[in-house]
Amino acid sequence: MPAVDVIAIDGPAGAGKSTVARALARRLGLTYLDSGAMYRAVALAAMRAAIDLDDGRRLGELAAGLDIGLNGGAVSLDGADISADIRDPAISAAASRISVHPQVRAAVVARQRALMRDGGYVAEGRDIGTIVAPDAALKVFLTATAGERARRRAAETGEPAGAVLVAQRDRDRRDADREHAPLRRAADAVEIDTTGLDVEAVVDRIVRLGAERGILR
Repeated sequence: MPAVDVIAIDGPAGAGKSTVARALARRLGLTYLDSGAMYRAVALAAMRAAIDLDDGRRLGELAAGLDIGLNGGAVSLDGADISADIRDPAISAAASRISVHPQVRAAVVARQRALMRDGGYVAEGRDIGTIVAPDAALKVFLTATAGERARRRAAETGEPAGAVLVAQRDRDRRDADREHAPLRRAADAVEIDTTGLDVEAVVDRIVRLGAERGILR
């Protein structure tokens, strides 16, 4: 059993965070936390309520009052399963827009910290190691070439790879330039380029890293 409270997996879209984090959690017997799913759930709720995606105050109030559940790979909103709904490209784009608001991030981060309070999590996102869990026992920052990331995303959504690449560039720019919790590698995170690697190879590398550091036994 891992002698670890939280393993943080960060990185840009398409770097393999969700797939790797889910597989790592399964390998180690830990709980998987998909932070991106939580922002998508807020975006879905906002669109259903016809709230302006640029209204940070109202979005923050909405996010603070939502009951977002994470159970393995399933995501629920106020008790209803929304796992498929939040994978729509329109919801992903909306999640990128609402995540720039500090009010939304404060509400979601508070929920994430509450979930991870007792430890035993593999958490993935864009600010886990820098903002949500800066004291995580192990921090990993996954990357991949732009083309590889776009190819992976296109395979998931069915969109043309070229269109995904254009949207990806915009998303990367927003994530890196936002004022609150910008996407960046934590100073003590280990960067792993996943280009050309399958999931098990990346998981193996993280497990070895944890063992070498005495974090996993």
